[in-house]
Amino acid sequence: MERYVRDVMTPGVTTVRPDASLVEAAQLMRAEDIGGVVVTGGGRVLGVLTDRDITLRAVADGVDPLTVSAQSVCTPNPVVVAPDDAVSEAFGLMRAHAVRRLPVVEDGRPIGMVSIGDLMMTIGDLSVERGGRTGS
Repeated sequence: MERYVRDVMTPGVTTVRPDASLVEAAQLMRAEDIGGVVVTGGGRVLGVLTDRDITLRAVADGVDPLTVSAQSVCTPNPVVVAPDDAVSEAFGLMRAHAVRRLPVVEDGRPIGMVSIGDLMMTIGDLSVERGGRTGS
């Protein structure tokens, strides 16, 4: 049975403005207990900013996280999926682009996130449905 992104995604998206400081973004990630946020402008996805982006693209370079914007450090024009895309397609995109999470976009607007962990849980669920074993 084919599963779709809408079946496994986390609905809702934590977003930041393009001009939000890295401190604002990091505080939001901490408060929400998440590893990344979507940078949006006009309701559209401009990029994805992860805790790793902040660390490697800003802190490691010694920039001031109070004055650097989320948009200047995020991954611009990220790969996205639609809620009606197959889980296998999302997994293939993650592998091809070496990313761990994808914004789920409908009509150009972000509506959720799907992570590698979400997809891995689905693989385990499918194995159980088919009578397979998920461990010993």
